[in-house]
Amino acid sequence: MNSAEIRQKFFDFFASKQHQVVPSAPLVVKDDPTLMFINSGMAPFKDYFLGNKPAPYRRIADTQKCLRVSGKHNDLEEVGYDTYHHTMFEMLGNWSFGDYFKKEALHWAWELLTEVYQLPKDRLYVSVFEGDKADNLEKDEEAFAIWKTMVPEDRILYGSKKDNFWEMGDTGPCGPCSEIHIDLRSEEEIAQVPGKDLVNNDHPQVVEIWNNVFMEFNRLADGSLVKLPAQHVDTGMGFERLCMAIQGKRSNYDTDVFQPLIQYIAKEAGVVYGESEKIDIAIRVMADHIRAIAFAITDGQLPSNNKAGYVIRRILRRAVRYGFTFLDFKKPFLYKLAAVLADQMAHVFPELKQQLSFVQRVIEEEENAFLRTLDNGLKRLDALEEKFRESDKVIDGKTAFELYDTFGFPLDLTALIAREKGFTIDESGFTAEMEQQKNRSRNASATEQTDWVILQPDVVNEFVGYDCEVADSHIVRYRQVKTKNKSEFHLVLDQTPFYAESGGQVGDSGYLISDSEQVEVLDTKKENDLILHITTKLPQNLEVGFQSQIDVERRNFIRKNHSATHLLHAALRKVLGEHVQQRGSLVNEKLLRFDFSHFAKVDEAQLREVEHIVNERVRQSIPLDEQRNTPIAEAKEMGAMALFGEKYGEFVRVITFDRDHSVELCGGTHVYNTGQIGYFKIVSESSVAAGVRRIEAVTATLAEEYVQQQLNELHAVRETIGTQSNLSGAVQKLQEDYRVLQKQLEQYELKQLGVLKDTLAQQVQPLNGVNFVAQKVDVSNAEHLKKLAFDLRQVVDNLVLVLAAEIDGKPQIAVMLSDNVVADKNLNASQLVRELAKEIKGGGGGQPFYATAGGKDTAGLPAVTAKALELLKKSLNA
Repeated sequence: MNSAEIRQKFFDFFASKQHQVVPSAPLVVKDDPTLMFINSGMAPFKDYFLGNKPAPYRRIADTQKCLRVSGKHNDLEEVGYDTYHHTMFEMLGNWSFGDYFKKEALHWAWELLTEVYQLPKDRLYVSVFEGDKADNLEKDEEAFAIWKTMVPEDRILYGSKKDNFWEMGDTGPCGPCSEIHIDLRSEEEIAQVPGKDLVNNDHPQVVEIWNNVFMEFNRLADGSLVKLPAQHVDTGMGFERLCMAIQGKRSNYDTDVFQPLIQYIAKEAGVVYGESEKIDIAIRVMADHIRAIAFAITDGQLPSNNKAGYVIRRILRRAVRYGFTFLDFKKPFLYKLAAVLADQMAHVFPELKQQLSFVQRVIEEEENAFLRTLDNGLKRLDALEEKFRESDKVIDGKTAFELYDTFGFPLDLTALIAREKGFTIDESGFTAEMEQQKNRSRNASATEQTDWVILQPDVVNEFVGYDCEVADSHIVRYRQVKTKNKSEFHLVLDQTPFYAESGGQVGDSGYLISDSEQVEVLDTKKENDLILHITTKLPQNLEVGFQSQIDVERRNFIRKNHSATHLLHAALRKVLGEHVQQRGSLVNEKLLRFDFSHFAKVDEAQLREVEHIVNERVRQSIPLDEQRNTPIAEAKEMGAMALFGEKYGEFVRVITFDRDHSVELCGGTHVYNTGQIGYFKIVSESSVAAGVRRIEAVTATLAEEYVQQQLNELHAVRETIGTQSNLSGAVQKLQEDYRVLQKQLEQYELKQLGVLKDTLAQQVQPLNGVNFVAQKVDVSNAEHLKKLAFDLRQVVDNLVLVLAAEIDGKPQIAVMLSDNVVADKNLNASQLVRELAKEIKGGGGGQPFYATAGGKDTAGLPAVTAKALELLKKSLNA
């Protein structure tokens, strides 16, 4: 049975049990501040478990893309080394929201595994929760009794809270669970050690394949447990492990989930998978990581240096490092794997195939950039080689960490290179530096929040801001959040006109007004489906009614910019082509920022055309056509553009400004007709990432102000130049005059440099067989300093030259030695310049015959020449 058939049988089985089969949510999380990526099958359904919103179906089945590389579920460093850990994986799941519970869930799990998939019953073990005194929880006797009707009692194992009480994090929905494990070892191995002794002991062939979680509790911030409003079932079956079990393999990587990728990598590398452990690990790392990278980019997360983007960059760089080090991939290769993966997953996750060229371009550019970084890191190691030779051939922990943090070198890669050079590494120093960074990161991001105080149970918060700017509201729940000595409150209202930050549009601000007080709302954010009104204080009376009132002037600017973003998107597709897709946006009261897929700079003529089209639509005063609760299939038939990486329900909101030009799925706030935008002006176009461009623009009065500012600057230039016509011609004339003068100045400086060279050559001081010159000189740039040193080397034998100069207000030093001085006198320019640099509070290095240094203290330059003589005498007399 191949993997596609295994997945489909799961869907068919639960469809027969009246489950609605739903598509995977995007891998990238948008509206949950506690998560960057979906890390479990239940994450997209958290609001249903918490009772924040009703589930659309009481029974659901799906396969969910998951990513685990950080936080509680951190598997990254194990990936590739064992047979069953992955970054991105599929989690098959069936869900009950207040419907069936333990009896049905466990019976169906056993039926699917043993009757449909025909896994041998004598290889399966099940576990149930043994209870926990600290949480005052009893044994799960109910699950034990259910299993006894299907499984011999000696195959039912009690498990601790660690293994059999599932929690998503420090707080949130949780409950006892019942796991199903399979023993995939040979009969000979089983005869020696029974499988039940290896359950939950990290044995690669005795693995958990299915976990049935019975969601009964909510873990609060104080550690206590409270009952959820209803009992739910959350099951998760690792698809890759299931395929390993059904296909009779000893590793997930041996299944047809991974083998197409593995064999492609091996063929391109010219190796055979299975012959070398180091090579096999590298191949497994690449085969695993491309899945996480490709699907994260597909779902809207580009590699970057921040938060979720940094996680993806880290995974990508880990894959490149292994290919670079063990498979000799010195040029971009990873991006090619995306095509293999897209073909393999097209039937279940078609979004990757639809965006393949974009995803490949992003990965290739990231690979190129990191390969350059790797090369720079190798050069950094080479430059420090002399320093390490002086320190017992030990690379200190701080340098090893710098290579890791700045250049992406893992400790094992640095160790490999060091070993080739005959060096060792201070691993304890590296570990200490790593721990310091983790502590800094933890301290910077540490937050403390109280549990929700529920004032009105079972009341769902409702957004009414499409239709009104003021509403009568009551507080439903609240909590306090502390971050870095800053305290704020999150208030949830029964109904609110405040738009919560989402889809690139910033949240509203405004006031909650009662008869006795006015509380300022600084921002509005969304956590799952709760609308959080952020304040710095709590109202004195939490139970009275409030008039919730947004800042209307600010909202008006925001909606102008949001509607202009839609018009911009349509204009870009018309001018540049249908390949243009939104890749991110920011809409606030000051500007709009729009990121889109395009592989070249948008030239000035194209920008002017885009701008003209948008302003033409503005002048036409096209009325807003807003359709709420439209079935998503109907919306797509209308031509509405859905954004990759966004999760849409069965019913959506469609925003249209002219059906021939702008039809989008959107939850944001908009003008009632395009004329309200007033005027649209592009202020910049730039690159954000590989294949992604960014346009920033302003509208209405801010656009007028921008244009006026540009006109004022233009007028000032005319006044300065003294011309009112043919300004560009006058500027070109000035540039030509400048180039002529610059060339004349360069020729004069080179002539003066020659005079200075002759003068210094006459100032040679013989000293113990060398010709010594140390002088503070006046040169205009570092290149002239270097030229002067090399020119003197040509005319003075046995040279030891030290030049000190102030260039652009900063001190610089150059040391030049003749080759025979390096060889015969055992002198080294790098060592000399490092000592001299201390006088200017700086550092430097270079080659044995030529080295340079820079610093901060120009007052130390006179001392450089004196110290040079002192060092030279000491070295020659040694």
